[in-house]
Amino acid sequence: MDKCVSDVMSTPVIACTPDTPIRRVARRMREHDVSALVVVDDAGSLVGIISQTDLVTLRAFEDEWQVLRAEHVMIRSVVTTTPDTLLREASAQMIDARIHRLVVCDPGGDGRRPIGVLSMTDVVREMAGGEQPEE
Repeated sequence: MDKCVSDVMSTPVIACTPDTPIRRVARRMREHDVSALVVVDDAGSLVGIISQTDLVTLRAFEDEWQVLRAEHVMIRSVVTTTPDTLLREASAQMIDARIHRLVVCDPGGDGRRPIGVLSMTDVVREMAGGEQPEE
């Protein structure tokens, strides 16, 4: 039987709001050992995503990066999936879109409430039998 996204996705969603300072975004990524933060509005609806790549690009090309907030850097066209999507379909979606993660949204309501993140790392971990890395 094929697994669904809900079997493999990472929870809880590590998020910030559009007005979060970039330095705080970087700290949250480090504190939670994640490579991206989901950006949500005050109602908890998905409005964007910020990855480590976005931060490194910002640092390399923007002298005044310290004064920026998440809304200045976030990608607004976020690719999403639902928890009941088959893992192989979600994996193909990431490959086709050339992205490293999908935001998993609750299919109820407006479909914009994030409930998890499925990353390439999650897929590889599942391929390895769900094992956590050895220390």
